[in-house]
Amino acid sequence: MHWADYTAQRLMGRGGEQVSASGITPSGEFHIGHLREILSAEMIHRACLDAGIESKYIFIVDSMDPLRRVYDFLSPEYESYIGHPLAYIPAPGSDGKPSDGSGTYADHFLGPFLNALEQIGVHPEVVMNHETYESGGFAEYIDTAISKKEEIRGIIQEISGRELADDWFPFNPMGSDGSLDGVTVTGYEKPFVHWIDSLGVEGTSDIRKGEGKMPWRIDWAARWAIHGITCEPAGKDHGAAGGSYDTGIPICKLLGGEPPDKIVYEWIQLKGMGPMSSSTGLTIGPMEALSLVPPEILRYVIARSKINRHIEFDTGSSLFQTADEYERLVSNPIADEEGMTKRQLVAAQTQSGAIRLSQVEAGANPSDSFGGVSFRHLSMLAQIKASDADVWKSLNRSGHIQGEPRGSLVVRLARMRIWIDGPHFPEGAKLEIRMELSDEAREGIGEEGMGFLSVLSSLLSECDWRDDQISEAISNACESAGISRREGYASIYWALIGRSFGPKASSLLCEMDKESVLTLLGSA
Repeated sequence: MHWADYTAQRLMGRGGEQVSASGITPSGEFHIGHLREILSAEMIHRACLDAGIESKYIFIVDSMDPLRRVYDFLSPEYESYIGHPLAYIPAPGSDGKPSDGSGTYADHFLGPFLNALEQIGVHPEVVMNHETYESGGFAEYIDTAISKKEEIRGIIQEISGRELADDWFPFNPMGSDGSLDGVTVTGYEKPFVHWIDSLGVEGTSDIRKGEGKMPWRIDWAARWAIHGITCEPAGKDHGAAGGSYDTGIPICKLLGGEPPDKIVYEWIQLKGMGPMSSSTGLTIGPMEALSLVPPEILRYVIARSKINRHIEFDTGSSLFQTADEYERLVSNPIADEEGMTKRQLVAAQTQSGAIRLSQVEAGANPSDSFGGVSFRHLSMLAQIKASDADVWKSLNRSGHIQGEPRGSLVVRLARMRIWIDGPHFPEGAKLEIRMELSDEAREGIGEEGMGFLSVLSSLLSECDWRDDQISEAISNACESAGISRREGYASIYWALIGRSFGPKASSLLCEMDKESVLTLLGSA
């Protein structure tokens, strides 16, 4: 079965409500690599619901995490905010300088990302981690962690293999300037942590009021207990041997919680460029991706891949193959599993699950997602039709749609035009219709091809200008001229677009003016 369905079946054994979770630190622009964790958790949540298991999906925003450094998009003025929790830092303005404080740094970057999640059908319960600290949600676990400090130290050192400093403490209080950095704990009297900061100022932090936070490995383990999380996929950096997942499991138990089963996912890579990384700038943002790729296809990219296999994301030529695969599976669902081998049955169920989980709206009919118009056909029309109205007219004439297009198809065409006009559209897919035969085209066509085009021109002049009639004329012309269909199609492409390959020839011809085509082919 599909990996999400398999995980749901495994979670059923835990009993009770299942809580899938994912998290993110809103320190800068997000990239679609983050979507793998989010969609993996969301798809497992959907699979639980499909299996009749009570489930919810939460999205934890690490708003209590501190600003680590002044990123390239920030002005030097943010130097004074390093070490401050992101929830308490002013959002950057368009010039990269701190704004008037009406919006927070965390909310500034989180808002557009949540909008992108809405577009791909992800509707989580959003949890701002700083609010959990402020409301006292962590207080019990902070107190337990402090009382069992040496046991936790032993777990981290033994499993991760790294030594902790002598003054290490499982709670980082906020200093007098609002920073979590450079603050040394001097004592603890529940609920107050006493400290001295790098400025020499002494003070106390109340563990019930969000006046500090736990180190990441303990914070993560405490969240599992606080929210009752039963499923949280994590990247291979956290899931590696000795990583924060391995230390989190025993720490969570020590804090009195029940940790989730360990689920590790591989990263998404940009084709030929390696894993995406915000710090290196090697990214494609989710909004940018959604401006090019239909949301169902973006979900399918993740749904079709085993969770422990890396994904090579390509917004170029491979996007056609991905869309072809998706459309083929939607158009030809498995109707009868009887007589299949075990291997065929597994493949069929996996593919069916991937299509089901690729829908923006759970339970939606997959056929509605592309509205009867293939990705390739829409790509061709978007290039040879100047206006959207001409595209709809063509689709009505060919029977792809009847009347006005669906809203989803209007959005798909808009995305297609953005892709075609942008840097990611593959050069080999670009169409530029020729008005006359160039010398290069004549050389590519050759003498036999010229004879074929002459016969084709004659046959086309007598047929109805419909895709099926044109296709039949091409077949008959190939037979009359004594050349293979492959050679015939190549000759047509050379004549029309100046290369030996292209979209479906009969469809391309059908969208062109008949007299213009006859004139062009007749010149052969």
